[in-house]
Amino acid sequence: MSTTNPTPDDDREMLGATEPDTGSDNSAEKDPSTWVTGDEPMTGPQRSYLDTLAREAGEQVPADLTKAQASEEIERLQAASGRGQG
Repeated sequence: MSTTNPTPDDDREMLGATEPDTGSDNSAEKDPSTWVTGDEPMTGPQRSYLDTLAREAGEQVPADLTKAQASEEIERLQAASGRGQG
């Protein structure tokens, strides 16, 4: 999923900001596309960590992602920042 830049008529809630924050790694072990619950709304921990990563990257991501979409965005932002590498 790619990030979006909201337009004035885009009323979706967005995560991320310009202020850095800290969070913990919440990487998925299985491919999100195979998750039985992947189409459910993202979890609270996913939302919090995704918000942290998006802020650190100076990006905004939609706040209405599914569990699978949130996991993919987390992995993308971790790879871009090097944060998820152990």
